[in-house]
Amino acid sequence: MIYHLALYLKNSLSFFNLFHYVSFRAMAALLTSLIFSFMFGNWFITQSKLFFRSKAREWTPENHRAKDNMPTMGGLFILTTVFCSSLMWCNLYQPEVYIFLSCLLGFGIIGFLDDWYKIRSKKGISARVKFGMQLAVAGFVALCLYVHNPESASIALPFFKNISLDVGYFFIIWVIFILVGTSNAVNLTDGLDGLAIGSLIPNFGLFSLVCYLAGHFALAHYLHIPYAHSSEITIIGSTLLGASLGFLWYNAYPAQIFMGDVGSLALGSGLALMALMSKQELLLPISGGLFVVEAVSVIAQVLSFKLTGKRIFKMAPIHHHFELLGWQESKITVRFAIISLILCLIALMTLKIR
Repeated sequence: MIYHLALYLKNSLSFFNLFHYVSFRAMAALLTSLIFSFMFGNWFITQSKLFFRSKAREWTPENHRAKDNMPTMGGLFILTTVFCSSLMWCNLYQPEVYIFLSCLLGFGIIGFLDDWYKIRSKKGISARVKFGMQLAVAGFVALCLYVHNPESASIALPFFKNISLDVGYFFIIWVIFILVGTSNAVNLTDGLDGLAIGSLIPNFGLFSLVCYLAGHFALAHYLHIPYAHSSEITIIGSTLLGASLGFLWYNAYPAQIFMGDVGSLALGSGLALMALMSKQELLLPISGGLFVVEAVSVIAQVLSFKLTGKRIFKMAPIHHHFELLGWQESKITVRFAIISLILCLIALMTLKIR
C-alpha cells in the first residue's frame, strides 16, 4: 500500500505533469519574475545611472525638478524579466504566446525610442510619429489575432449572459483602439513614484485570473462567459504581475528608478491584450477606471482651454491636480492604488452577476 501511494505521488508530482497545470506554472512564473527582480534590480539601477538618466517631464509641478537626472528605462528591466520568465514557463507551441510577446516588444521599442531621444536630444519623437508607430504595431497584433482565430471576432457584453456581438473585420479596428488607447492612458498615469505600476498590479492580477477562467471550458460555461482559449496567457499575466511587484520595490516613493515610456507603453498594451484575448475587454474601463480618468482629465483640460480659455484642473493629468492641492505624492499613489484595487474587485464581481 505504501509503495503504491509513493508511486502515485511520484507520478502526480513529477515536473512533466506539473507543467501541464496552468495554476502551478502561473505561480512559478510569478515567483520566478519576482526573484529575478530582487536579484538583478540593483545591478540594473547602477547601469541605468550610467546610461539612462533623464529630466523630469515637462508640465509638472516645480517640486518635480528634484527628480532631474534620475535613472529611467526601468521598463527594459521589466520586459526582460517578463520575457525570460515567459520563455521558461509558457507552452511555446501556443501561437498566442508569440502574439502577446510581439505586442510587448513592439510597444516597448516605441517607448524605448521615445525615451532614448529624450535622453540624447532632450526631446522625444514627435507625437505624430509616435502615434503612427503605435497604430502600426497595434494593427499587426490585431491582424495576427484575427488570422489566428477569425471566430473570435466578437465582443462580449458585460451583465448579459451568453450574449456577444460578431463584428467581423471591425474587430481589427476595435483591437487597435483598445491597444493604443490603453497604452497611452497608462503612459499618462506614469507621473508619480509608484503610481502607474501600483495601479497596474491589481489589474494584472485580475486579468490573469480572468484569462484562466475564460480559458477553462467548465469554468467559462459556469460563469456564462465566452470560452477564449486564453489559459496560456495566464502565465504571461503572472510574469507581468511578478515583474511589476518586483519593480515597485524600487519604484515606490522615493523612487530609485523610473519605468519610462518603454515600460508604460508596453505594460499598457499588455494589459489591453490580456483583456482582448480573454474576450473581456469591456471590463477594462471598469478595472482600469483610474487610467480612463487620467486620460479624460487631459482631454478635458485641453478642450476646455482651447474652447473657453479656462482650465478645469490646476494641472493635468489629474494626479498633478491633487499634488497642487497639497496632497503628498506618496498619499496620492497609495490612494490611487486602493481605488484601482476596488475597481478590479467590482469588475470581477460582474463575471458572476451575468
